[in-house]
Amino acid sequence: MAGNSRRRGAIRKPGTKKGAVVGSGGKRRKGLEGKGPTPKAENRTGHPAQRRAMAKAKAEKSRANKTEGPELIAGRNPVVEALRAEVPATALYVALHVDTDDRIKEAVQLAADRGISILEVPREELDRRTNRATHQGLGLQVPPFDYSHPDDLLAGAQDSGDPPLLVALDGVTDPRNLGAVIRSAAAFGAHGVLLPARRSAGMTAVAWRTSAGTAAKLPVAVATNLTRQLRAWADEGLMLVGLDADGSVEIDGLELATDPLVVVVGSEGRGLSRLVRETCDATVSIPMAAGVESLNASVAAGVLLAEVARRRRVRGRT
Repeated sequence: MAGNSRRRGAIRKPGTKKGAVVGSGGKRRKGLEGKGPTPKAENRTGHPAQRRAMAKAKAEKSRANKTEGPELIAGRNPVVEALRAEVPATALYVALHVDTDDRIKEAVQLAADRGISILEVPREELDRRTNRATHQGLGLQVPPFDYSHPDDLLAGAQDSGDPPLLVALDGVTDPRNLGAVIRSAAAFGAHGVLLPARRSAGMTAVAWRTSAGTAAKLPVAVATNLTRQLRAWADEGLMLVGLDADGSVEIDGLELATDPLVVVVGSEGRGLSRLVRETCDATVSIPMAAGVESLNASVAAGVLLAEVARRRRVRGRT
């Protein structure tokens, strides 16, 4: 009988290394039971995949926190340029006892003319607000950007009376490139700019400054899923053209320029992502002189948008 230590042979002879051969009485039964399905790698404590997932979540949370609140444009020239471009602002910070020059005077005058609050603060306070950037005693606070909805971009383009022209950015993470693309888009008649919600620069103070104020006039929207949004626009009759160094057609032969169009610009390093490239109706390249590998993302976007605008002007004359 299991667990009966009186049965013959149940107790080992004295001097043996092992203990008595006695049943557990069912106490170890739980150890034989299954523990259920194996959890995913990112849910296992200490697993490298879990550490990567936690780091990714932390980075995304940090990025969200940076873009939710107001930001400060720091430095005398950047602040004056932003005020001249009528970048929306809520306050101008001037350090106490700062050496006044023409730029300080102009910044204060421009802020006063627009009804922007002018606050004198200790230099230490301005250091803290600008994350110790080189502010030269001057900082301009800009509010969080008011993004549009992708559907509003298309509706506005369709109501313009011209063939829709939209710009979508795929993984452009430099806010200076973002601002420059917005400026080019406004200059060449685009109706709006679309950004992906992840892995993309947002409308920070740097992007505002680089756009030279055009971001206040051109709607910028955010798509939760860029590929899905591009497909939705394609279903509405828009043609998708991606900028790619190995494009299927050179810019000189872009016959789609006069159609309802979405120009898709890839990231500074890897270009268009695979899914976005596969979604495009065509990819276009820009011929360059020998020895030059590629153009900056914002420069390439400006070149293509200028060609689209030229072709549309020619088409309008015929």
